Amino acid sequence: MSLKEKLVSSFMAFEDTVDVNSSVHDIRTEAIKTFEAEGFPTKRLEDWKYTSLNSILKHDYSVFPTIENDIEFKDVKKYFIHEIDAYKIIFIDGKYASHLSQTTHDGLDVCLMSAALTKPKYKVIIDNYFNKIAAKDGLSSLNTAFSHEGAYINIPKNKVVEKPIQIIHFSTGNEAAVMLQPRNLIVVNENAHVQIIERHQSLTDNPVLTNSVTEIFTNKRAIVDYYKIQNDKQSASLIDNTYINQKQESLAKVHTFSFGGKLIRNNLNFYQNGERIDSTMKGITIIGDKQHVDHNTLVHHIEPNCESHQDYKGIFNDSSTGVFNGKVVVEKLAQKTNAFQANNNILMSDKATINTKPQLEIFADDVKCSHGCTIGQLDESAMFYLRSRGIPEKEARALLMFAFSNNVMDSVKIPELKNRITKIIAKKLGVNIGFDL
Repeated sequence: MSLKEKLVSSFMAFEDTVDVNSSVHDIRTEAIKTFEAEGFPTKRLEDWKYTSLNSILKHDYSVFPTIENDIEFKDVKKYFIHEIDAYKIIFIDGKYASHLSQTTHDGLDVCLMSAALTKPKYKVIIDNYFNKIAAKDGLSSLNTAFSHEGAYINIPKNKVVEKPIQIIHFSTGNEAAVMLQPRNLIVVNENAHVQIIERHQSLTDNPVLTNSVTEIFTNKRAIVDYYKIQNDKQSASLIDNTYINQKQESLAKVHTFSFGGKLIRNNLNFYQNGERIDSTMKGITIIGDKQHVDHNTLVHHIEPNCESHQDYKGIFNDSSTGVFNGKVVVEKLAQKTNAFQANNNILMSDKATINTKPQLEIFADDVKCSHGCTIGQLDESAMFYLRSRGIPEKEARALLMFAFSNNVMDSVKIPELKNRITKIIAKKLGVNIGFDL
């Protein structure tokens, strides 16, 4: 039985185990029909031309993990940004871990998707926001069909959340192979401000496939600062689908740090529904071996006087593969749009590969839009200069690569997170550093 057949046949059993309102039941039923019709994407689709899922779909994944294994904080402390006080929503093999979490309903909701989907007091929010901007493609529909657990965050009007929110999904490896499908819903209301850190982490080398969907609604003058840390084991694969709907004068930033995992696909979609909106997406990718990271981005400019900024840096070693497929769409009414898109890459090995395709679709005539990509090696003259100053070759290479990614790190607003990412980069480059990036 293929994974697709297994998932479709498991849907009825899943529905019997969860309690949701009738509208969500209808959404799920329609979603499984969509997945059954479309299945998993293949390289025949233009957006998946350079990424094949065949190698990760061959495993016999458990779609409903049954073996429970409570882990202690000391065993996973290194995966938290523990230097800061933060709300925490932690999951172990797809199930909520209350002993590791710190949720709240005191002036804001930082809690569970399962509660939001089942409790009547959340029905209005679910009816207005759940599955409203997620794509109706095969993977997002699959997640919608099995949506049950994940993070539910609702920030009320004029609320500035004083500490970040950490969302971490752990996989224990109790199953020979497991598939997880977390669903997150984040609503940030007028003039509210929140910082969120998300991570998926395997604790063993057993295969893990995560198909995640996050819907973020950034209302008028709201600010969302979102960070994704992707530094998993070589046996873990992640398909991350994030959809952001922005209203007038809102600001949304997403930083994606891709350092580890067998295959990572980031589908990041911004929809600008209002004027004077600012959308920012930045990323650093550093991979080696046979790792594969694919960034697929969309910014849809619908109304005038808005901005978007994309800046992705990639460093590829060994036989790794990188993909950047970025699209900016400017509608006819979206005059005075300012859109910037850049993808810069360094190939450290003759066997490394990068496929990059920045795209602009412009239907307005009064805009400032630019896009571009570069692929190359380290600057030999800069290397010579550093070596002539007594810096060893390995450290000189690391220094140049740090400088290459510096403008992405400059916009990280959480100092403790910035220090953590700096240390991860240094470890990936195989050097010890005595400075902050």
